Amino acid sequence: MSGNTEHNKALVLEAMTALFQRRDAQAVERLYAPDYIQHNPSIPQGRAALGALVAQLPSDLFYEPGLMIAEGAYVAIHGRIRGWAPTPQVVIDIFRIQDGLLAEHWDVLQDEVSAGATQSGTSMFSPEERERQLTVNREYKPG
Repeated sequence: MSGNTEHNKALVLEAMTALFQRRDAQAVERLYAPDYIQHNPSIPQGRAALGALVAQLPSDLFYEPGLMIAEGAYVAIHGRIRGWAPTPQVVIDIFRIQDGLLAEHWDVLQDEVSAGATQSGTSMFSPEERERQLTVNREYKPG
């Protein structure tokens, strides 16, 4: 099932919202491989460590999913997380899926800067980017 990109994207979206919106630590057992590999240097290795982290998340923590890109067994999701750090952060999470479970994770986080404070005048994250991606995917006709 690692090659089914729509299933893989749905799995990643469920994992991110279960853990970082609903703070559902039990979702770790359901969605992550027993030998899950974590590449974030601030999070200990394995499912048990991830479940413990989720169980102690503050109640004001909230994750907003955005654009998702998938190819084969890999899914990248662009999002914004509030309550993880003193200021909201924009994050890209990359997952490797194996046998229908999240097997490996990498991420990069950056403090969010308002559009007015950027050199380009554009925002770093918009919740609408996921809907724009879905619209583009529906409108594309090969050929």
